[in-house]
Amino acid sequence: MTRALFFWGRLGLRMRLALLYGGLFFVAGSVLLWFTHLLTARALNQRFVVAVGSKVTGGGTPDAVPGGALPGADMLAQRVRTDVEQGAAGVLSDVLGSSLIVMILVGAVAVLLGYLVADRALRPLERVTETAQRLSESTLHERIALSGPQDEVKRLADTFDAMLDRLHRVFDAQRRFIANASHELRTPLAVNRTVLEVSLEEPAASEDLKALARALLGTNARHERLIEGLLMLAQSEQELTARRPVDLRQVVRTAMEQIDLQPRRGKVVVHEDLRRAVAYGDPLLLERCLINLLENAIKYNVRDGEVWVRLREDETGVSVTVENTGPAVPPYEVDDLFEPFRRLGGDRVRSARGAGLGLSIVRAIAVAHGGTAEADARPAGGLTVTVRLPGAAQS
Repeated sequence: MTRALFFWGRLGLRMRLALLYGGLFFVAGSVLLWFTHLLTARALNQRFVVAVGSKVTGGGTPDAVPGGALPGADMLAQRVRTDVEQGAAGVLSDVLGSSLIVMILVGAVAVLLGYLVADRALRPLERVTETAQRLSESTLHERIALSGPQDEVKRLADTFDAMLDRLHRVFDAQRRFIANASHELRTPLAVNRTVLEVSLEEPAASEDLKALARALLGTNARHERLIEGLLMLAQSEQELTARRPVDLRQVVRTAMEQIDLQPRRGKVVVHEDLRRAVAYGDPLLLERCLINLLENAIKYNVRDGEVWVRLREDETGVSVTVENTGPAVPPYEVDDLFEPFRRLGGDRVRSARGAGLGLSIVRAIAVAHGGTAEADARPAGGLTVTVRLPGAAQS
């Protein structure tokens, strides 16, 4: 039973409908054939067997022979009755066999016609499906625009078009917000940074004023990092506009040149095991993904800690693994680290060590490329973060 259900579930909707039509035809044909067989048998019995038997036994001339019956009449009547019954049974058998053959042939034609009818009925749904598969953030202006009677399929297509209208407006608003925020949020912070830096260079500035300016510069820098992280997170969650083969070994080495390997806790040793791996995507976003991975591994490390970077490629795609020593991470808190503004221990207040967006951006970039980002807590402390991306062959 389970195997039959599994086989039925693997069939397409057209074939299931065709088989359903054919099955219903065979059920209705079997019921009709059974009633026809009963009615035919009853008619043959009444019209031929009973009528012939009565004529043979009572149709002679009783006055011709004493006793009212011909010698051997009973035997002749019984023989005639038997022959008629056998003939009727043969007719019923022939009719049943012929009806079965005709029903099978007509049933096969019914299955074929059912498949054609189902194909024609489901053709508008195919159009809806093809449009949905083709749509992306950059093609939300397309519509199904299905014509025809106001049936269930037409209402479904119209509802889908209305949903696309709403999505198009939302994505347009999001793009405009990101473009405006990039300018409106960065410009005041850049002006503040310039004013504070100029005040520090003033010879007449007092030490208290310079100390205040340095504190404000630190706060301003944290705000800049927060805004950059938010904008990067919003950008990485959008559809990719630039895709090309990217050699991840070069991206890892470029990212290594941009990060500081000597944080406040002491120098961190990075061990590289980089094999050739080519992904298909946006080079800038992939670079930002790896920079965030390495910065996170170095920032949340122990004194004189270590970081291991491994790069692999196989038939399933490309994987980048960054493992670091560090404080112990409870396994139940690992998934929360990918949420925005989440840090170890549930801290959402401190910003001196970052805005809590690093791993969120990593996962958003991986998902935008059709990949995944996962993390596991090391028994000795620290994390093992693995990013899997489709290779150039899979894309």
